[in-house]
Amino acid sequence: MHPSISLTPAERNTLLDYYRAPFYGPALRLRAHIILLLADGRTWATIAAVLFCSTRTIDRWHKRFARGRVEALLGRTRGRPPRFAQRFADLVAFWVTQLTPHAFGYLRSRWSCALLAVALWQRCQLAVSRETVRRWLRGAGLVWRRPRPTLDRRDPDREAVLGGLRALLRDLPDHETAVFEDEVDINLNPEVGFMWMRRGQQAAVVTPGDNEKRYLAGSLHWRTGALIAPVTGPKRDGQLAAAHLEELCRRLRHYRVIHVIWDSPRIHKCAAVDKVVREHEGRLVLHQLPKYAPECNPVERVWWHLREEITRNHTCRTMAELVDLVFRWLEGRGRFVVEDKIYHEEAPGEPQADAA
Repeated sequence: MHPSISLTPAERNTLLDYYRAPFYGPALRLRAHIILLLADGRTWATIAAVLFCSTRTIDRWHKRFARGRVEALLGRTRGRPPRFAQRFADLVAFWVTQLTPHAFGYLRSRWSCALLAVALWQRCQLAVSRETVRRWLRGAGLVWRRPRPTLDRRDPDREAVLGGLRALLRDLPDHETAVFEDEVDINLNPEVGFMWMRRGQQAAVVTPGDNEKRYLAGSLHWRTGALIAPVTGPKRDGQLAAAHLEELCRRLRHYRVIHVIWDSPRIHKCAAVDKVVREHEGRLVLHQLPKYAPECNPVERVWWHLREEITRNHTCRTMAELVDLVFRWLEGRGRFVVEDKIYHEEAPGEPQADAA
């Protein structure tokens, strides 16, 4: 029987490559195999029996090869052309990163995949599923995670204050030390955070119901990264701050001067704090951080780790159990990395050190 298809040597080599290389996919390998067998003069019945396909499949690819030769075997991808889809994927990424739902008239504070699909239909008459939108966002390098809160206010004296602190830390003598102080609240009702769970089954975080609070005051040592003198109290008040300063003097007694760098809430400017400073006159020196600048206090990062690793989604039933867990975690962590980049940057107008 004469073959129904004749191949050039180049076409035969290309079809053999399609058939033998696994990365081309099973569909293209089947089409190439059909054409090779037809070119060898095999009957349709034999091909259908050997390849476990129908004669309709053989007929379809026989006709397409006759019209378009080897290129026709590559087929056409389903759906819209990739260039068309990419244009809308870029548009969705722009909406998410540059605009809010309020700009489109939606009473929503943030974008969801379902809302983006609705916006695409209303603005562009494009019907896509929310899973398609999710795939586009991931392809654009976007992820769904909790943002970092920041203040939209700035201290006009920020650079001057930072310049003074940089000079203090740069020229700190060996017999003096500096610590960054702050307080953090610990809640018996756990803060809810992300966790692994089975798809379609939302995990539950059990809460005691009646919340109870404790406040922890601690200082991060500038040179060593040790968290010094964690003191707890039922209130975030001047008594807590004063007790912490007393503990600093006991724990750092081998230093002549202790520079305490902290923010400026009311509890740091009260009679109890003034009394401790007077009792240790010349040994305790207080320095204020810039206003509205929590990123300037490295101990804030310690509290972030504390929340992420301990207090978020915790299962403690009593405050005593939770406080014990917090202190055991602090003791086990040892020293922390002091994120001090901001204090090694030169402020505008500040003289730079001579190059070596």
